[in-house]
Amino acid sequence: MSELIPIEEIASRIYLIRGKKVMLSFHLAELYGVETRVLIQAVKRNIERFPEDFMFQLTDEEWRYLKSQIVISSWGGIRRANPYAFTEQGVAMLSSVLKSKKAIKVNIAIMRAFVKLREYLHLHRELVKKIEEHDKQIKTLFEIINKFLLPAPKTKKRIGF
Repeated sequence: MSELIPIEEIASRIYLIRGKKVMLSFHLAELYGVETRVLIQAVKRNIERFPEDFMFQLTDEEWRYLKSQIVISSWGGIRRANPYAFTEQGVAMLSSVLKSKKAIKVNIAIMRAFVKLREYLHLHRELVKKIEEHDKQIKTLFEIINKFLLPAPKTKKRIGF
């Protein structure tokens, strides 16, 4: 299944909301091959498995902001309620609620995407640190070069005493 759903495609559907990396209910439903309402019904039947750090519903403001950032006005079609956001743990819990073979394979692909994203972010942080260190060294080097390029201050000879 991970060959059928490229990790990049899954990773592009992971958003940062409330400081957490999440996937939205309608994207998950699409990946699992079920209707969004079916996914939400399965979750609501097992709501005790989904505490707020696993899943939460977007506020109107969060939903409007997200739509404006992605610049898609008809995301997910007509909906009565705002979508749900599932954290990595919530997505993992979905595998216990959606029990098809496809759901298991999709879950594995999604977990791999979360891991790749974490690896990428760690690598990115390390790269930024190295660039910042390099920039400091270059800045110091230019300061030294500039001192040598400036003409030496002319001193006037004093006449008299």
